[in-house]
Amino acid sequence: MDSGESGQRVQPRRVEASATAVVWFDVTVIVITGTGTGVGKTIVTSAIAALAGASGRKVAVVKAAQAGLEPDGTGDLDTVRRLAGDVTTREMVRYLEPLAPATAARRSGIPTVTPAQIAGTAVDLSETHDLVLIEGAGGLLVRFDDTGATLADVAWALGVPVVIVAQAGLGTLNATALTAEVLLRRGIESVGVIVGSWPADPDLAARCNLEDLPVAAGGPLLGALPEGAGGLDGAEFLEIARAGLSPWFGGDFDPEQFAKAYNIG
Repeated sequence: MDSGESGQRVQPRRVEASATAVVWFDVTVIVITGTGTGVGKTIVTSAIAALAGASGRKVAVVKAAQAGLEPDGTGDLDTVRRLAGDVTTREMVRYLEPLAPATAARRSGIPTVTPAQIAGTAVDLSETHDLVLIEGAGGLLVRFDDTGATLADVAWALGVPVVIVAQAGLGTLNATALTAEVLLRRGIESVGVIVGSWPADPDLAARCNLEDLPVAAGGPLLGALPEGAGGLDGAEFLEIARAGLSPWFGGDFDPEQFAKAYNIG
């Protein structure tokens, strides 16, 4: 598999949607990127995986690079398994320091991971799974190595869509627009944006961003997951995921009704 270095796209398997299937899942690989670090990518990834698993689909989650660990020594895929249940997970590389992967690799001497390796793993998993989610590290253009390889290269090589995870409040519009513009310029499909941590008491900026984020992202608001969702157990998290994600993912989220609840729209 030489997707990154050869410039050739590798094609993941696509499946036919059944009459009762959510239309979105006729794509077998989705890339989850964020507008930065700490925006809720892992929670969004877990929520999509939980809903897909609950509908009977076999799900795999690939973590492109784990940089830094929780105080108890766990990583993002531990969170995914705890929240989403029975999913296959693959961590491509682990660095102990919470840094950009390229920087962490230089400092640790641990080999870097390439877009070709990540894409190849996703394609292999797509042969035996209905849905493969690839979660990035930090934002879209965070470097995996000193050649400048990024998650954008993975998405381009695979020819698969990207979901943007964004913050709710002030400052998110610029970061979201920049991420969407990079995807557009590189010919990568951006299908929409999800707020990874919706505050319990949203301020004016967050409420207004319910209307403005889709404009910045160049795609619909596909969900908003409440802050603190990562602390729930699996059953509670599944209900939160259902309420907080679009029907495209098997959820019940309605962006217009959500905005109206905050007197927006």
